[in-house]
Amino acid sequence: MNQQREFPDWEQLYQNQQVESMPWFNPDLDPDLDQALTRLNLHTGAALDLGTGPGTQAMALAQRGFKVTATDISDTAVSQAQEKAQEKGLNIDFRQDDILNSNLDKTFDFVFDRGCFHVLLPAHRQDYVSTVAGLIKPGGYLLLKCFSQLETRESGPYRFTPAQIQEIFSSRFNVISTEETVYHGTLDPLPRALFCVLETS
Repeated sequence: MNQQREFPDWEQLYQNQQVESMPWFNPDLDPDLDQALTRLNLHTGAALDLGTGPGTQAMALAQRGFKVTATDISDTAVSQAQEKAQEKGLNIDFRQDDILNSNLDKTFDFVFDRGCFHVLLPAHRQDYVSTVAGLIKPGGYLLLKCFSQLETRESGPYRFTPAQIQEIFSSRFNVISTEETVYHGTLDPLPRALFCVLETS
């Protein structure tokens, strides 16, 4: 389950491949995020889209009225997403940033991550937890989508069980819920995923 996994050079990937063909490309707001925002009564405030990639989730959140910051480790991903957001007339603070060595200097009502955490090496997970917890306002949320242990494809991100999410995040977060779902993108069938709602403790 947690054998060493191989990942691409993200900058090279975004330079060489059309974002619409990437497995995680989803032009619409993630349905699980949409439901969580409703359940948590989150309609305004500051949001961080962590590992924004194509920027579609950041744009969908901005269209909802959130004040959005969107980061990615790839300069090319950020510049391409920023260009598309500007074409739509959306004001999003796009930044190149590595969450394991972050330069972010603000806090957020919630952080949405549907692609960053589950590609980090196991040794880096607690650094991620500490950094992300520090970026969220007291009583704010991390809304996390990651691959589930139930996903059977050989390749792709690390997989997790609800118990592992509890173990990894419990030092800084209260785990409100972990639900089995699917990862919306271009793969068929859609990969199995967990959607986790975590509140800063």
